[in-house]
Amino acid sequence: MSYATRDRLVSNAMRLFWEKGYASTSVADVLTAANANSGSLYNFFPGKQDLLLAVLDAYRGGIRQMLLEPAWRGVTDPIEKIFSLLARYRGLIVETDCVYGCPIGSLALELHEPDPLVRTLLAANFRAWTDAVYECLVEAGRRLPQAIDRRGLAEYVLITMEGAVILARTYRDVAYFDRAVRQLRNYFNNLLGAPQIVPPSKPRRSTRKRRTS
Repeated sequence: MSYATRDRLVSNAMRLFWEKGYASTSVADVLTAANANSGSLYNFFPGKQDLLLAVLDAYRGGIRQMLLEPAWRGVTDPIEKIFSLLARYRGLIVETDCVYGCPIGSLALELHEPDPLVRTLLAANFRAWTDAVYECLVEAGRRLPQAIDRRGLAEYVLITMEGAVILARTYRDVAYFDRAVRQLRNYFNNLLGAPQIVPPSKPRRSTRKRRTS
């Protein structure tokens, strides 16, 4: 069996699990999207959960190529890398008219009681994400207070991103994402001794009554 077929099955499963959710995606959906027959799928994956494990492993192994490298292209400052990563998510939210959901976060929410192997790979994906942010925080060196818990701060950035994505998707409004990231930026600026960011002011409504003839 061709490994090109396997890659095609995994890549289409990634897309369908993100678009429809794991439970709502049938094996037949994956076969149709990948233009493959059931024999090809079951040769590589004994069951649907095995395909899910391959998807999660692909996300973990591809985090740099699929997410970090595009987000960090042309960015050298370690703190700005963190916010460029968040800006990458903002772009996806805007491009999809606020229906974007983080693939790993969405699966973690959907699979309330996942199999231990699935849970391990979900956690490994979150760990790979926070590891990337942690590396940026370590690279920032003395710009951050020595006593700061860099691992905890990396997890806080992840929590901010996941929560902000969920709010933007729920309200169909990227402003919820922007406000969360602005608060995170102000927290970093406080750590760095930089000026705080003031939210844009809303135009004031006139309180003058119109004159009637």
